[in-house]
Amino acid sequence: MTLDYKNSTIEYTVNGSGSAIVLLHGFLESKEMWRHVIPQFADNHCVIAIDLLGHGKTGCIGYIHTMEAMAEAVFAVLKHLNIKKAKLIGHSMGGYVALALAEKQPHFFDGLCLMNSTFEADDKERKLLRTRANKMVQTNFENLVRMSFANLFAPESKEKFKAEFDEALDLALQTPPQGYIAAQEGMKLRPNRFEVFKNLKGKKLIIIGKKDSVINAEKLIGKIKDTTIEYVEFSEGHMSHIENKSELSYFLKQFIEK
Repeated sequence: MTLDYKNSTIEYTVNGSGSAIVLLHGFLESKEMWRHVIPQFADNHCVIAIDLLGHGKTGCIGYIHTMEAMAEAVFAVLKHLNIKKAKLIGHSMGGYVALALAEKQPHFFDGLCLMNSTFEADDKERKLLRTRANKMVQTNFENLVRMSFANLFAPESKEKFKAEFDEALDLALQTPPQGYIAAQEGMKLRPNRFEVFKNLKGKKLIIIGKKDSVINAEKLIGKIKDTTIEYVEFSEGHMSHIENKSELSYFLKQFIEK
């Protein structure tokens, strides 16, 4: 399905009926990452998966896609579908987008799961890495994507889950350079949204990978102590839907059903 939006289109899927679940993919991903998750919940829920700006089959609308701009695009789809309340699950960048939406539309949320994601802003080192990567895009895009993507997995996972890794990499390589740059610039600009997450009503869960090189697990766990935010820690890296598939299914079901 598509929605016309700001001289472009947003691509999304809707499966099932019932209370709404919204799935937001991460950087260099698309709604295709959820294809094994959707059937687990579509019997009892309306499951909506959306291609974020500049990813999948959704077009770019500018040279910087802030998390707020992506959140506005997501909300446009949900308004179009007449969704009044939902549980959101955001993987990595999708979590940043969900938090931006939570800041503007807190009453829309029935729960929020940050999957291999964080409420923290980029530190100086991460911002510098994003800036350097964007300078490389014009001359070495394919190698840049391959390198960026490989770093998301625990070292042994790239061989253990080689077929899944190769398939996800092929999808990542379909991300247009403008989509890559615009998302990187947008992630650099995002603020710390700990207070937004802490004060949000409904169930709140963070899924953490012990070998995740992107997310500082120790810092997150320390920060959410004495809050209503729950967390679960998996054995592998940033790509829990591939590296810890069965555990992820169990905990997402707990998040959604209880």
